[in-house]
Amino acid sequence: MAHSEQSQTSENRLLKSEAILKDFQVSFFAMSRLPSFPWTFVEEDLQSNKSSEFISDILKQTCLHPLCRKFPPSVRFRRLFLSELIKLQEAASCEPLDQLYDALAEVIGAEESSESYKSYLLPGGGAVSLLENVALISEGTTGLVTWEAALYLAEWALEHRQDFTGRSVLELGSGVGLTGITVCRCCSPTSFVFSDCHSTVLQKLKDNVQLNGLNPKTTPEVRVEELDWTSATEEQLRRIRADTVIAADVVYDPDVAVSLVKLLSKIFSCSSPEVLICSTIRNPETYSGFKLQLEKAGIGHQVMTEPVRQVFPYNRLSTIELIRLHR
Repeated sequence: MAHSEQSQTSENRLLKSEAILKDFQVSFFAMSRLPSFPWTFVEEDLQSNKSSEFISDILKQTCLHPLCRKFPPSVRFRRLFLSELIKLQEAASCEPLDQLYDALAEVIGAEESSESYKSYLLPGGGAVSLLENVALISEGTTGLVTWEAALYLAEWALEHRQDFTGRSVLELGSGVGLTGITVCRCCSPTSFVFSDCHSTVLQKLKDNVQLNGLNPKTTPEVRVEELDWTSATEEQLRRIRADTVIAADVVYDPDVAVSLVKLLSKIFSCSSPEVLICSTIRNPETYSGFKLQLEKAGIGHQVMTEPVRQVFPYNRLSTIELIRLHR
């Protein structure tokens, strides 16, 4: 009986270790805030085993992983991450791990950049890798980084793949492309149009779409188009012929919300697509104003309340709402 309990405990410990390693990998490639990493488990493992084996395993899943060689997180992030591992190892008085110090030496002399890669691991394997700006706001736009609502909408899409399978999809305000690339990689649409109006965002978007192996010759057929909400014509919207229209984190300014509702009215006048808008509610007054504009335009909405399984790491404390529009 004692042997059986010991065996069960060892198995549980192994499963816990594998889950922690996965947490480290997912958080590392998405460049999550370092305090959110499961450091306590590492500290306990080092203290109990007096071995750097688990840190070696972490390195293999992060800094030494092929994905890091191809699409590395920022130099500063990797330096801080490795410094934290070294601090824990030294506090436990473990045998120094050469790989750890070699990895740190590699980033200490490396040049910082205003851009870095973030990779979001997909449930079925593989990853969506994006080149993003380090600063949240740069070149007069917020569209050069991934925001929480885009991640939430991507998670929702992964649970509702049937809403995209075999359909032509238009994404408004695509930003750096996380949601759209996830839909293209996992949900089998027939075609997908990424759109934005800021020239720098459009170039970054094109780069990221290409980075993930998508183009007009792939399946799905993928295009990146400039779409100015204030001047888009019904002819342009009919040419796109979207069965499904999605947007994330586009309701952040009252003036932008007015332009969006005018565009949505044109879209509904051209066809009867399924329209999904996902928003992080930072300013309740602005968001309420958006809903009021929808009502005035004769566009109804339904709040999607079912829970969404967590796939990507991001701030879960933010208030995020997904609505389905209808006319």
